[in-house]
Amino acid sequence: MLKHSAAGELVELTTRHEVDVLALQECATEELPQHFGHLTLAGATEKNRLGLAIYVREARYEVLGTQVFAVQKSLHDRILAPANERLLAAHLRDLETGRDLLAGSFHAAPLTASNSLRRKQITAAHEGMRSLAHDLPALMVGDFNYPWFIRGLERHLTTSGYSLMRSNEPTYLRYKFFSGYFDFVTSTGFAIDRVDVLPPGASDHRAISLLAHFGD
Repeated sequence: MLKHSAAGELVELTTRHEVDVLALQECATEELPQHFGHLTLAGATEKNRLGLAIYVREARYEVLGTQVFAVQKSLHDRILAPANERLLAAHLRDLETGRDLLAGSFHAAPLTASNSLRRKQITAAHEGMRSLAHDLPALMVGDFNYPWFIRGLERHLTTSGYSLMRSNEPTYLRYKFFSGYFDFVTSTGFAIDRVDVLPPGASDHRAISLLAHFGD
C-alpha cells in the first residue's frame, strides 16, 4: 500500500471485485479497522513499520488461527529495521466446502538484497505456513521483490512442491523509467485460473486479483 497511502481505496476495491480474502503489505496496522465493507480483520503484524494484514469474508471463512513469522534478515533490515516480520499466515476453514486452507501475506526483502536471500525468505515463509497445519492447500501472495531471473525461482519452488503464478502485466509502477513484475502468488494444492492486475491507484504497486480453487 506504499506506507498505507492506498488505505482509502480498499472499500471500493474489495466491493467491486467481490474479494473473499485480502492480503495487505506496507500498511499502518494500528490504523486498520476491524471491519470494512464485507470483510473482517483476521490478523495483522504489530511490530513492523511496513505492516502486514489479512482480511476475510466472515460469511465464507472461519479463522482458526494466525501467526506472524520473521525470516532471515537482509542488510537493509539490519540497518533500517523496516520489516523483520515478513509473513502473516492464517489457517482458515472454507464454510462452503468444510475444507481447511492456509493463506499468507508476504513481503520479501528489497532489491538491495540478493535473489539468494529472497529465495531463503520464501522457503522459510512456506515452512512457517506449514507449521500452522501440515498437508493443507496453501496460498501465499504479496511483494516478492523478484523482477529478474524468475525462471530460477520457479525451479527452486518446484523442488519444494510449490508453483508460482504471476500476472501478464507489470505490477510496480513507481518510476516512469522502471516497471516490473514484483507481486506473485505461490501455491500448493490449488488450481489458479488467472492472476489479474488491477488499475493503478495511490500505491506504487498495482493490486493483483486471483481466482483459485482446490486442486483436487
